[in-house]
Amino acid sequence: MGVLYSEPELMEELWHYPVLYREVLELLAINRRKLIVDCTIGVGSLALKFFEAMKPDAFLIGIDKDGESLEVARRNLGPFEGRFVLRKSDFFNVAGVLKDLGILGVDALIFDLGISTYQLSSTERGFSFLKEGPLDMRMDKDAFVSAYDLVNNLSVGELTRIFKKFGEERYAKKIAHFIVQARRRAPISSTTELAGVVMQAFPPKKRYGRIHPATRIFQALRIAVNRELEVLGESIEIATSLLNKGGRIGVISFHSLEDRIVKHTFKNLASSHVLEIITKKPVSPTLGEIEENSASRCAKLRVAEKL
Repeated sequence: MGVLYSEPELMEELWHYPVLYREVLELLAINRRKLIVDCTIGVGSLALKFFEAMKPDAFLIGIDKDGESLEVARRNLGPFEGRFVLRKSDFFNVAGVLKDLGILGVDALIFDLGISTYQLSSTERGFSFLKEGPLDMRMDKDAFVSAYDLVNNLSVGELTRIFKKFGEERYAKKIAHFIVQARRRAPISSTTELAGVVMQAFPPKKRYGRIHPATRIFQALRIAVNRELEVLGESIEIATSLLNKGGRIGVISFHSLEDRIVKHTFKNLASSHVLEIITKKPVSPTLGEIEENSASRCAKLRVAEKL
C-alpha cells in the first residue's frame, strides 16, 4: 500500500490505518445507509469507522479472501456482534455472497485495493522486501500459485511482461534476466534474496533513490499472484448491479493501473446511465493524513451513485 523504504510496525492490537476514511464516510453517506458491504474488509479497521457513523439498525457485510485477516476482523468488530456478518471470498464473488445471505440489494459498497499493515507485518506472508520471509504473496493462502512459483518458473519474456504491465518498471527486461541467471544457481526462495537480485540489476546510481528498486517488482508479483487487476473492472460492474437506487460505490486504489480501470469502468457505466460519477476527479489524502500515515500518499478514491 505505497510502502517504500519504511514499513508500518505491527501495533499491539492488530489494526490497520483506514486510508481516506473521513472522505469515505462523507461521500458514501454512511450515516444514512441501512445495508453496507465492505468488499475488502481486511482486519476491519475501516468497518470500525463505519460503525461509529452507522445508525443502530444498519448492518454491515464484510468480505475478504484472506482468512487470517477475517479472524482478526471478527475480534476487532466484537463489540458490534449481531450487526455484521463476515464471509471468506474474493470481491469478484460479491453477488454470490449476497445471494447466499438472501440479500437482493444494498445501499453502499466499498473496495479498498491496498495491502494492509497486518499483511505487510507478517513476515511469513512474503509481501515485504524489508524483512526476511518466504516468497509467497498470496492473499488467499489456499491459492495454488505463489510468487516463488512465478519467479522460479517463468521465462525472461513472461517475467518482463509482468514487471512492465503490473509494475510499470523501466528496467523490467534487465531485472528478469538477472532473476533467471540467479535462479540457475539455486531457487530464489526469500523476499530479501529477490530484493537483492533486483538491486543488482539496477544501475549503481539508481539503487538508492527515494523508492527502493524492489518496490515495483514486488507490486507486480503481488498483482500477478492474486490476479488483482484481471477481475477489477468486472467486479465493479457486478457490485454496481447490486446497489439500490441512490446507493453509492467507492473504490480506493493505490497505483495508476488500478485507478485507470476504476476511472474507465465508472465512465462506461455513467455513459450507459447506470451510474452518476460523484467524484469528477479522484480524491487524494490531505497533507494531514499523509503526515499521520505516510502509506496513504498514493491513495485515490473514486465514488459513484446508482441511478
